[in-house]
Amino acid sequence: MPSPTQVVALLKAQNIRHVRLYDADRSMLLALANSGIEVTVSVPNDQLLGIGQSNATAANWVARNVIAHVPATNITAIAVGSEVLTALPNAAPVLVSALKFIQSALVASNLDRQIKVSTPHASSIILDSFPPSQAFFNSSWKPVMVPLLKFLQSTGSYLMLNVYPYYDYMQSNGVIPLDYALFRPLPPNKEAVDANTLLHYINVFDAIVDAAYFAMSDLNFTNIPIVVTESGWPSKGNSREPDATVENANTYNSNLIRHVQNNTGTPKHPGIAVSTYIYELYNEDLRPGSVSEKNWGLFNSNGEPVYKLHLTGAGTVLANDTTNQTFCVAKEGANPKMLQAALDWACGPGKVECSPLLQGQPCYEPDNVVAHATYAFNAYYQKMAKSPGTCDFKGVATVTTTDPSHGSCIFPGSGGKNGTFINGTSLAPSSNSTTSGCASQYIDSGGSLMSVVIIGVLAMSAVFL
Repeated sequence: MPSPTQVVALLKAQNIRHVRLYDADRSMLLALANSGIEVTVSVPNDQLLGIGQSNATAANWVARNVIAHVPATNITAIAVGSEVLTALPNAAPVLVSALKFIQSALVASNLDRQIKVSTPHASSIILDSFPPSQAFFNSSWKPVMVPLLKFLQSTGSYLMLNVYPYYDYMQSNGVIPLDYALFRPLPPNKEAVDANTLLHYINVFDAIVDAAYFAMSDLNFTNIPIVVTESGWPSKGNSREPDATVENANTYNSNLIRHVQNNTGTPKHPGIAVSTYIYELYNEDLRPGSVSEKNWGLFNSNGEPVYKLHLTGAGTVLANDTTNQTFCVAKEGANPKMLQAALDWACGPGKVECSPLLQGQPCYEPDNVVAHATYAFNAYYQKMAKSPGTCDFKGVATVTTTDPSHGSCIFPGSGGKNGTFINGTSLAPSSNSTTSGCASQYIDSGGSLMSVVIIGVLAMSAVFL
């Protein structure tokens, strides 16, 4: 996986302004310092019991993972646990205490206005989600949800909700049409209508979000906003997951980004954009579970995009259809002997035109194996039309979206503009898109790299992944 420095360089290059981390990894937070990127840090589930039972433990966590990094690192939210009610029910009795203890530590440091505290929920805590107007929270969690919602209301925070139309579609036994899950246009006679409100629903995402709004109303809370802390679609699955495909993942995430950027809102709250984090930045090859569980990322671990988002006309977006500006560079920290061997291969059997690397030629300087290998690797990658697997060189190369050209040395595939080649390192593409002239993007940084993973990219709009 790319280093934290490489990840942040990519986020900045792609104008991604919001990221969610699944923990509070120190190296990642240091790398994010002075970037301006808004960061949501997380209390992992395995630390929740201790924090929920001890004000001092919570204060120490905030001191170590928040106070030590602000204001250089722009931390704007803390996600306390993840899907606690469904994934770690034994910690449910201390969940609200954990939020309150974390909040108290922020108040003591005068950070409570800058940093919001909440906890992400699985949408499965909502029962009878269609029609949305009849939705309610599982009554067994009422002793937790009522004080939780009171806390969110009193602190001006928001309900964090993970929304996965893919799972709703898969578990519906054919009741939910695929087009309805993927935001594809539906004829009027196919739209779902809430008989109680006469509101029309043209996608699963909006129906789930509105179900959460109605479920809060059922408990007499009507002014708490919702932030979707995870949403996405897997690009690969096994034989029992035939709709986990690259095309469907591309369609879902592209349409989700458009939906959020357009400030469409939901039928219940039209015109109020639902800030959404896209899950996730990188595929997780080593993650246990089904094939689909490993393939939610926008990028492979080597930085190659899994697909190009269909976002023509939506601004500059990571892996956008309108530009395929990717380059192959030497991987940071790669073994010099392996780099030299790969360089020799590229300029020999690989049949790369390496004359620009000769003394007196434009790309001779800097005269070191990293710089020369980077030129040769990229020349081969471009010559092979950026085909999958052509930027590896036995693990010492990686793909970047940053043009490594410098001075008069213009790399193959470059538009002629010099790129930023940070400390001679490569930038491995990171998850999720970016916007230019549009709402900024959110990335969910899930995965092992930061003990998070995209989730990482805030799909844009007002808030986060």
